[in-house]
This record gives sequence, C-alpha cells and structure tokens, in this order.
Amino acid sequence: MLRRHAIATAIMLGLTATALGPALTPALAEDDALVTFQVLSPHLAIELAEAAMEDCNEKGFQVAVAVVDRFGVPQALVRDRFAGPHTPETAIRKAWTTVSFRADTSELVTATEGDSPQSGARDITNALMLGGGVMISVGGAMVGAVGVSGAPGGAEDDDCAKAGIEAIQDQLPL
Repeated sequence: MLRRHAIATAIMLGLTATALGPALTPALAEDDALVTFQVLSPHLAIELAEAAMEDCNEKGFQVAVAVVDRFGVPQALVRDRFAGPHTPETAIRKAWTTVSFRADTSELVTATEGDSPQSGARDITNALMLGGGVMISVGGAMVGAVGVSGAPGGAEDDDCAKAGIEAIQDQLPL
C-alpha cells in the first residue's frame, strides 16, 4: 500500500514538474543553447609537436612533446628516442596543467610555492607545476597547450614549446 502511494506521488510530482518546468525555468536565448569552441586540427597539433621537438634537438636536448586541446585531451605526442621514460607523461601533465589553470606552467611554479594560498593546487591530481607548459592562443582565445619535458630545465622546455607554436603561427587565423 505504501509503495503504491509513493509511486502515485512520484508520478504526480513528475507531471507537476513537467507542467511547471517551462514556467519556472528562465528561457534560454537561442545563442545560449549551444557552445562553440575551436581546437587545433590533428595535423597542426602534430606539426607543432614535431617543431618543438626539432627545436630542442637542435639545442642538444632529448624531449617528449605533448599537445592537448582546450579540455586537456591529448592530440599529439612525440618522444625522441633517447628521452627519458618519464618524459611523455610529464609533457602531457604540463600541457594539461596549462589548460586547466589557463596559465603557462612557468607562471604557476612561483604562484604555488611554499605557503602561498595557491600552494594547495600542487596536490591536485595530474597538476604539475614545472616550466614547460605553454598556452596556445588564437585571437585571444585558448585553443590548447603544448608541454615539453626533457630539457635541462623548465626555461629550456618553455623555449622549445614556444618555438613549436611559432612554427605554426602563420597557419592560425588572426
């Protein structure tokens, strides 16, 4: 008996919510119903990764380079044959951290140090506060990030990442 009453009540509540839902929900403008975003094409992501690795190679560094889309999903990954086994994951995490925090990882190193209010960010799963993660922007909008791992330090990883972005800059819309 109690079960039938509960089912009847649930049906009534469902019908009431269905009937009143449109009246209680603010109308969404047609422009608010869908979101449009841009990411690099797979071809361009691979080209960027290869250009960053080539720049590092010219400097004598064996690295891995990862390109992620604006959501942190990997689009391209290249690893030099002598780069350490940790470098692919590190490159992905640097790029992921960049899109997650919407900042280059070299900026996050200092911002999250020691007892700063932001230091807890270092405990977030997959976040990696080491230089080498650089944002890819088109017309002021972030479309992804590149992460480089394996150079002697974060500044060198950053330089290679920026060289990769520069190599494809002429193929990006203004």
